[in-house]
Amino acid sequence: MSNKERYKRFCESAGSQVPLFMQHWWMDTVCFGKSWDVALALDGDRLLGAMPFLYGRKWGLSYVLQPQLTQFSGPLFCYPDNLSPSHRIDFENRTVALLLDQLERRRLAYVLIHCAPSVSNWLPFYWAGFSQTTRYTYRINDISDLDSLFRSFDLQKRQRKINRYADSTSVRFDMDPADFAAFHARYWNSKGKRDLLSADFIDRVCRTAVSRGNGLIASLHDTQGRLLAARFVAFDSECAYALLSASDPLLHRSGHNEILIWRILQHLSGKCRAFDFEGSMDQGIEYFYRSFGAQQTPFFALSKCNNPLFSLLLKIKK
Repeated sequence: MSNKERYKRFCESAGSQVPLFMQHWWMDTVCFGKSWDVALALDGDRLLGAMPFLYGRKWGLSYVLQPQLTQFSGPLFCYPDNLSPSHRIDFENRTVALLLDQLERRRLAYVLIHCAPSVSNWLPFYWAGFSQTTRYTYRINDISDLDSLFRSFDLQKRQRKINRYADSTSVRFDMDPADFAAFHARYWNSKGKRDLLSADFIDRVCRTAVSRGNGLIASLHDTQGRLLAARFVAFDSECAYALLSASDPLLHRSGHNEILIWRILQHLSGKCRAFDFEGSMDQGIEYFYRSFGAQQTPFFALSKCNNPLFSLLLKIKK
């Protein structure tokens, strides 16, 4: 049995214990047309941990990168019960060493891995020669109490704008993924830029997540039924992730994003525990997310370059 087959069975049996971005079906979807695999740390037949990864080959060199729309890809730890804090770290160190050993056998020129925010120990990666960059996302850790959540919004900006558009707009959750993909492309074209994600990719990811009950597309409309803005959110029982957004540049007004996000939070309250705004490191966007009461949440971007030529080619490409 291959690692992927074994991992698929594990995901199916473990269910929500496997985070959304590490689910077998998610990797199948975001890596469609590409190659992905999973490293498994085993003790006999017992699974200690797993780390799915996207891999490819370019310029005659093999590499591992983060899949698109995928905040993190591991490692996932299957902790034994009743571990002391010290033994927990021992377990993580041993498991990561086993996972990285499988990557090393592939003789990769470059490896990039984003860890889940829950991973706080990157020492075994450091010992294996990895470099670390701290990145930030913004999370509302509990969306169950909507009254408390609304009070946590910036009083002068977010609450006022939400109230302003509460009666003059409506939110629907039935937008077709293909229509959303086209709307997303038009949004970027209106800014004079090319959409970095293909319409087929957006359609496929949205359609798969929505059909499984792990995603929604929320669209904001005015009283005439015109589409103002839309967002795609993927979620599991633990956390929702705001992955894609778009707006009509001619109809969009300040406050449309606020009312759309608020309606999404209302819709998801009770379905999942937390809401993740998916970044950003951009200074302007950072405050917008934080003003919803979201907490700055660090996670690790770990990289290792085993071939100086690959590093040089990356710089030339940029």
